[in-house]
Amino acid sequence: MRSYHVYGVGNALVDMDYEVSPQDLTDMNIDKGVMTLVEEDHQTRIMAHLGGHHCKKSAGGSAANSVIAVAQFGGKGFYSCKVADDDLGHFYLEDLKANGVDTNAHDTREAGHTGRCLVMVTPDADRTMATHLGITGGLSKHELVEDKLRDADYVYIEGYLVTSDSARESAIHARQLAEQAGVKTALSLSDPNMVRFFKDGLDAMIGDSVDLLFANEDEAMGMAGADTLDDAIAYLKTRCREFAVTLGPKGALVWDGAKLIEIAPTPVKAIDTVGAGDMFAGAFLYGLTQGWDHARAGALASKASAYLVTSYGPRISAAQAKALLNGA
Repeated sequence: MRSYHVYGVGNALVDMDYEVSPQDLTDMNIDKGVMTLVEEDHQTRIMAHLGGHHCKKSAGGSAANSVIAVAQFGGKGFYSCKVADDDLGHFYLEDLKANGVDTNAHDTREAGHTGRCLVMVTPDADRTMATHLGITGGLSKHELVEDKLRDADYVYIEGYLVTSDSARESAIHARQLAEQAGVKTALSLSDPNMVRFFKDGLDAMIGDSVDLLFANEDEAMGMAGADTLDDAIAYLKTRCREFAVTLGPKGALVWDGAKLIEIAPTPVKAIDTVGAGDMFAGAFLYGLTQGWDHARAGALASKASAYLVTSYGPRISAAQAKALLNGA
């Protein structure tokens, strides 16, 4: 039995959640519904504009949210990341620890700024993100803990790493280490903008194939260069052994390597879709690492992500996760 169910590799970003209006986004000249990388001074100006808005802070980053979800359901997670020697870096590591996730040693943290992601939620429950990577843009092979990686059921890599040369190289190296050790590989495409602007880098991160790929409908179609979901599904079968494509309120489609499984949606009134895909991936990975079949894992993932969007923020509590698990 391996020591970890999921070993995640991703950005360390302190999520700062705001409720905003569409006019706020227009006034700040920010594209709605996607993640945009911004320079620190630009992010500072956005924060000044949002100064009168309530802000909720948590340790985030896409893969971190998924690994925390695994831990909340009762699994064991490890997260490789990079934070600076600043207050936000200290907050981030403490939050990981409080959520039961192990991480690489940060005994000698570099000077600089820990990454921040401003998550702006509009009344239609859509999320728009303005991210300054800070020191996490320098994530490298140095942050990988190879013996821990080899002792996991899955290595899970977030597609956001594609934007940094060193982070992309670390993701590729993590996948290669996993392949050599017989550890299953999983990757999330993360965001339509990652597919739109960094498709070649994502192809390099996937390599010949990964065991499991996560995408939403837009990401899947963009990666495939397809006009229909059917064409996107046909393409994904050539790039991975299994996949899950989330369809928002329409549920999800899961390919288990032999058949396509329709995952029913869980009808809810969405308030905030931040972290929904991350929660789906975390719950799905938890189920698979417990020996569940893909249909059962998908059902839990659908319920968990639906529950998540009924409140603000990228995660639920451990007690809420246990309650969902008891009903799975």
